[in-house]
Amino acid sequence: MHFPPEIEDRLARLQEKYEAMGQDMTSYLDGLLYAEFLTYWEYIHLDTLLSLQTPKTPFPDEEIFIMYHQITELYFKLALHECRQITAAELLTAEFFAARLKRVNNYFEALTQSFGIMVDGMEKDQFLKFRMSLLPASGFQSGQYRMIEIYATDFINLVARDKHDELINAPIEDQFEYLYWKFGATELSTGKKTLTLKQFEKKYSKSFIELGKANLSHNFNALYHQLEKNNQATTELDHELRQLDINVNVNWPLVHYKSAVRYLNREPDEIKATGGTNWQKYLPPRFQKRIFYPTLWSDEEIQNWGKAWVEKVLRP
Repeated sequence: MHFPPEIEDRLARLQEKYEAMGQDMTSYLDGLLYAEFLTYWEYIHLDTLLSLQTPKTPFPDEEIFIMYHQITELYFKLALHECRQITAAELLTAEFFAARLKRVNNYFEALTQSFGIMVDGMEKDQFLKFRMSLLPASGFQSGQYRMIEIYATDFINLVARDKHDELINAPIEDQFEYLYWKFGATELSTGKKTLTLKQFEKKYSKSFIELGKANLSHNFNALYHQLEKNNQATTELDHELRQLDINVNVNWPLVHYKSAVRYLNREPDEIKATGGTNWQKYLPPRFQKRIFYPTLWSDEEIQNWGKAWVEKVLRP
């Protein structure tokens, strides 16, 4: 049988590849000959994926709640995939940095734009009933989201604002004790940690501290300043970093706040969130003023952080 030149070329290259590894190419070709054709459902493990929704109650809308949170975690995994590419780059350029940041921003924007599934996509009565079976689990316990934050900025920028100056030169272990999100799962009346927070710290504390240490000089803020120092920062990179700040620290918390207002705000008393998180203080950006890249914002923008966005999101 006569093979066209392109097939002969590929066979020759394959022979070189397998010889270099001390392997017999014929055996590999036999494997290819006998192998079945790949299917879509096998490749993405579709049957397994669709079996991962296990509601705890008979309320139909609980399945919506589960699936949307699973989708969210898959998007977070996509974002972390880009984070690792940025921090692992041997010769990081502003162009590569901005391109990967744009991907992360696209992921967060897709999530934010789809959050109507959570805000308007469930019956309130159903949610208020099935949520009681979820205690003390909470979306607060998303380890991937916290990892994205650690990749995004200096660890000190995640410390509660009233402890920032005190701990600015402290070891990461000390800073970790005062991360802003811990106060979102602390009982207001007693100051004690909720079970939600205790569970979360037990599972992730070591990983968060190790990641923070590993990224002391490789988090996005540090990498940006290295490029800036070498006059390599670009307008596009500035734009993507600012957009990431808005997406993660304003828009994403605000859509959660809007959802909480819809489902948990009941006059005269607010309903507690799952896990006991004090969402009224924890979610609004104007309270936290969490900012990844403070040098990219004016004093006025920082002073009014999140204010315009809050008004827009909560406007009827």
